[in-house]
Amino acid sequence: MRSLKKFLLWLAIMLSFIIILAYLFDVDYLFKAVRVVYLNGKTTAYLDDYTYFENREIKKGTAQPWGMHRDYNKVKATERLEKVHKQLGTVAYVIIKNDSIWHESYYDGYNKDSKSNSFSMAKTVVTAAMFKAIMEGKIKSLDQPVSDYFPEYKEGLAAKLTVGDLSSMATGLDWGEQYSSAFSVTTRAYFGDELEKTVLGVPVVREPGKEFEYVSGATQLLAMVIVKATGEHLSDYVSKHFWQPMGAENDALWQIDHEGGIEKAYCCIGSNARDFARFGKLFEHMGNWNGKQLLDSTAVKKMITPRFPDSPQYGYGVWLNDYMGKKMYYMRGHLGQFVIVVPEDNIIIVRLGHTKGLQTSTDAHSNDFYVYVDEAYKMMGLMKPNEGKSNGLPMTKDEAEVDSMK
Repeated sequence: MRSLKKFLLWLAIMLSFIIILAYLFDVDYLFKAVRVVYLNGKTTAYLDDYTYFENREIKKGTAQPWGMHRDYNKVKATERLEKVHKQLGTVAYVIIKNDSIWHESYYDGYNKDSKSNSFSMAKTVVTAAMFKAIMEGKIKSLDQPVSDYFPEYKEGLAAKLTVGDLSSMATGLDWGEQYSSAFSVTTRAYFGDELEKTVLGVPVVREPGKEFEYVSGATQLLAMVIVKATGEHLSDYVSKHFWQPMGAENDALWQIDHEGGIEKAYCCIGSNARDFARFGKLFEHMGNWNGKQLLDSTAVKKMITPRFPDSPQYGYGVWLNDYMGKKMYYMRGHLGQFVIVVPEDNIIIVRLGHTKGLQTSTDAHSNDFYVYVDEAYKMMGLMKPNEGKSNGLPMTKDEAEVDSMK
């Protein structure tokens, strides 16, 4: 008994020491990371983690339900697609053809109204909000200096940083985009409760506007600019100018860093496949929603055009891919969230799930992207069964690492 008491006393002292050190070195956000992620058996952020954070509503207006295609769900998913759904943990897969739902499937207890984390698909929404603010004259142009809103950027290389640099990922920010590293700035931003302070503490170390480098801090800073320019919470601004006019059927949730705080704008909109797909329809129609121009067509054109010839995979807040001889663009989240638009064929493909396919250094697009496109085209009779990027199943990062060791 005496030994047990000594052990418990020692354990209490050690835990107290660890807690004190965490606060002294400003890494107390790790306690929340452990509670939200590891104690739930996860290794990174996940689809339903929004329930552990404060959220602000993106309120819906009058719902405009999607039309149902006359061939709705008459064609089942291909065998390969079903295998990939199982392998990568798909929870929603939707094909929209000519603005009508042609096919939809849900898995793992999810349905058409189930919320799940958008992750970085939110970056596209933030860029759309930026262009809306430019339309309204609240932001002057893509060339407006960030220092007009935040004096922290008035000196040195930071003085060259513009709003357009933020939305095209050309910031020169010293931001570490590591999702699984406990001490990366991305982890601090996700689990910490002082997001604005975190972002403003990241220096500009390379000349902005010169090259593409994907960093979440760019979108977070862009959102902070939008909030200052409009005087509105980002969720309210998106609700008023997009969510309500596009007739979303459900309120959405946007994670915030603390009660009454700011949106985690680089990620973390909680919504469903049907409502996420509305942005695909908006961009497919060049900013026009059922006769009302929500975004200038020139803004959408800018979003879906590469800024840098050396980085054809990205425009302004949107991923780009020329595949099957067709121009495609899409929203993307880090666990394989996709809203893919193929304007030539009036097709939108949405996939939400627990895991993404393999991302390599030789292809800017993860290998599961091609599966979701290929199999949709085969289902619609627009591609032969033996055609497509790959007839095998995509590997995940972990599987690729194991395979390389064989």
